Amino acid sequence: MNTAYEKSLTTPNAPGVARSISFLGITVEPLTIEELTGVVSKEIALERKCVVGNHNLNSLSLFHREPRFREFYELSEHTHIDGMPIVALARIYGFNVRRDQRVTYADWVWPLMETAASKRWRVFYLGSKPGVAEMGAAKLQERYPGLQIKTRDGYFKTDAGNAENEAVLQSIADYQPDLLMVGMGMPRQELWIVENFSKLQARVILPSGAAIDYVAGAVKTPPRWAGRCGLEWAFRLAAEPKRLWRRYLVEPWSILGVAVRYFFKERFSRQPRTKD
Repeated sequence: MNTAYEKSLTTPNAPGVARSISFLGITVEPLTIEELTGVVSKEIALERKCVVGNHNLNSLSLFHREPRFREFYELSEHTHIDGMPIVALARIYGFNVRRDQRVTYADWVWPLMETAASKRWRVFYLGSKPGVAEMGAAKLQERYPGLQIKTRDGYFKTDAGNAENEAVLQSIADYQPDLLMVGMGMPRQELWIVENFSKLQARVILPSGAAIDYVAGAVKTPPRWAGRCGLEWAFRLAAEPKRLWRRYLVEPWSILGVAVRYFFKERFSRQPRTKD
């Protein structure tokens, strides 16, 4: 992994090509919605299996606590920014990351599904409570006529080899989706992708959280200005305090410890200068 001070370009000076940046042990690609949709389009056109992950403050905390969770990012071909705290941390480390390079599914699901409808992609959405995904899919098909989307709720036993899990994998294989969206919450969705990756018959795989819950109205979408200002967490906490209090009130302190540890690690790992 590169240090926080190394900035690698996948293709230097090429317009529209993502730049990977690394800090605090993670690597992300600062991408706008249009650029990220373009990445998905390119990977689907290549007809190969590809995982597109994302990082926010919750995933950063899990990344440093759970070794199995880190396996997901080793598997990911691309990782975009999904959280203004990641933008802020990137800026602290000297990277010129803009607000519009933070892409959350509450914003992205609409243009992504519009593109899916226009390009005739087959979309499989796995996740949400029974009935919610179907409701969200119906709204998307009403808005984007011709959208091909199949859904399955996320309430099944995910143990490897379990009959329910095998049935889900078979349903995906039968549908052969261009886009597989797994919305079972973090880290369950990421760990499920890792554990079942070899059996997944899909092109692009996205861990998509509550994407279709927002569409269906099952989860209230925070005001979009709040996301741009880094205050979306407060609206989500107010809407789901029992589920999210630890994520937003406790986990940030663990990130502070990670930041301090990396500061001293990088500071003392630098080679001392020698006098001529």
